[in-house]
Amino acid sequence: MHEITKRILAGDVRGAARAITCIENDYPERTQILSEVFPHTGRAKLIGITGTPGAGKSSLVDCLIGYLRSLGLSIGIVAVDPTSPFTGGALLGDRVRMQSHALDKGVFIRSMGTRGSLGGLSRNTKDAVRILDAYGCDVIFVETVGVGQSELDVMHIADTTIVVLNPGGGDAVQAFKAGIMEIADMFVINKADLPGVDKLHIEVEQMLDLAKHDAAWRPPIVRTVSTQNQGMQSLWEEILRHQAYLQESGLLTDKRGEQLQAEVLEIVHQQMYQQMLASIQTGAFDEVLSDVAKRKLDPYSVAGEIVKQLAIGK
Repeated sequence: MHEITKRILAGDVRGAARAITCIENDYPERTQILSEVFPHTGRAKLIGITGTPGAGKSSLVDCLIGYLRSLGLSIGIVAVDPTSPFTGGALLGDRVRMQSHALDKGVFIRSMGTRGSLGGLSRNTKDAVRILDAYGCDVIFVETVGVGQSELDVMHIADTTIVVLNPGGGDAVQAFKAGIMEIADMFVINKADLPGVDKLHIEVEQMLDLAKHDAAWRPPIVRTVSTQNQGMQSLWEEILRHQAYLQESGLLTDKRGEQLQAEVLEIVHQQMYQQMLASIQTGAFDEVLSDVAKRKLDPYSVAGEIVKQLAIGK
């Protein structure tokens, strides 16, 4: 067993941080560590937080962390920030908003840059969550950059996906056009002390009547005011209710199984892509690529031949 793996399983915070760094930078020991921690995962509650930019996701999570810590739960947060065009790292905006928990040993906060990845999440987010699970976090939050047409991948990680809205965020129908109605297990109307909260609540209910009228689980709507620490107990109770629903219906096992199967295909895709790039860099396909450029061959046939050669290891 790798030394870092031993430190993670022993609850060493530096070991967990080191492991995530190995994952982000694709160090050689990455695969060994992830393989060794895998049998020790699957125990944490995985909560996805997404929503329109400026809805107050980070402030809401910060407030909810305070409530959960009062219950004695250990918390992990993977906050996916936009990548800096200058440093290539995360802008760390979420850490700025969660300073009140910076010295709490029961809270592990890690910001990760998207590094060009669409889907609202870093490619390495799943692995970071797995490290925090093995590390011993009871609840793990995954906060996305901000929902958009292509930023819905949080549903492939989380057991419960929360979509955060606020009365000042514009027409709710515009937000639903991004596809969040389909991924939401519950809605949080944050900043519920602002004008327009009743109108937004009605709009969400109307959209639910259309999209979820015959669904086994109808997403609840919870109002919160994170700046005043209001609504955290109700929000956590709804999260537990959804988790209980998943357990009792057997959907939790099915969902996680489907996520793992999809992850295998993602890993295969990534490794095949890296293998192809390595082959191209060695000049293995220069001749056929040159023929495509000269229009002697079509790109479809050449692509098929490259895949065939990669598959048989030529």
